[in-house]
Amino acid sequence: MNSNEVRRQWETRSGAYSPEYYAYYGPDERSESVRTLLERYVDRDASILELGCSSGRHLSHLYEHGFEELAGIDVNDDAFDVMREHYPDLADAGTFYHDTIENVVGDFDDGRFDVVYSVETLQHLHPDVEWVLEDLARITDDLLVTVENEGENPQSDDLEVSYVNGDFPLYHRNWKRVFTDLGLLEVDAESGTRDTVRAFRSSEE
Repeated sequence: MNSNEVRRQWETRSGAYSPEYYAYYGPDERSESVRTLLERYVDRDASILELGCSSGRHLSHLYEHGFEELAGIDVNDDAFDVMREHYPDLADAGTFYHDTIENVVGDFDDGRFDVVYSVETLQHLHPDVEWVLEDLARITDDLLVTVENEGENPQSDDLEVSYVNGDFPLYHRNWKRVFTDLGLLEVDAESGTRDTVRAFRSSEE
């Protein structure tokens, strides 16, 4: 499966793991994990970008807790219509980009966002577009948070691939190694049942 095929799967996703699916379930423990880290490391006026925001359940949680300068990227055709239905205040307040991550972030200035985060999104990033990870480090001014499934061997430097229900691929990476190699410092890490939450800051902080 190449990067174009992966992108098409998420552009047209319906049912499980679609924007409607995530809006139905709403904020969860991953939303709480992101909020807790933001409250620890940045102020409420921080500029925040979510990668793969879908219909906005995590951003909505942040908005309800006083974070207001919010932005999101998602490739799914229905994501922002669903957001407007379920989280209208967020839809009005935020800035959103209907495109792939790799088509958007290259246009941002260095340090454009105080915070960049992903929740089970970078694990879908095809190896063909791994170059975008350097852009993520570049546009992050302060805090980068990953909440990703790191597979059975999270310390391995080898890319591992698994499939959800034999359907779409998950690319398991050593995120600590990835972002420290790009010049960030890991300041927090916590392993959960399915995901590992990691926080990175600029080495200048």
